[in-house]
Amino acid sequence: MGAGIGMGLALIGAGLGLGRIGGQVAEGIARQPEAEGAIRGAGLLFAVLLEGATIIALVFALLFKLI
Repeated sequence: MGAGIGMGLALIGAGLGLGRIGGQVAEGIARQPEAEGAIRGAGLLFAVLLEGATIIALVFALLFKLI
């Protein structure tokens, strides 16, 4: 049961984080259109790091369930 709760929390956190990253990137580009490339690159980097952390959390939760 703990693995299911852990996976659920990881997915909820990732969804909230990705939504927040996307919203802040859109707001940043709207405020400074000339810096679009840098803002988009930074947002993409943070999104990739967040996805990696989420996948690691899911793998650990599955491993704990199997052990």
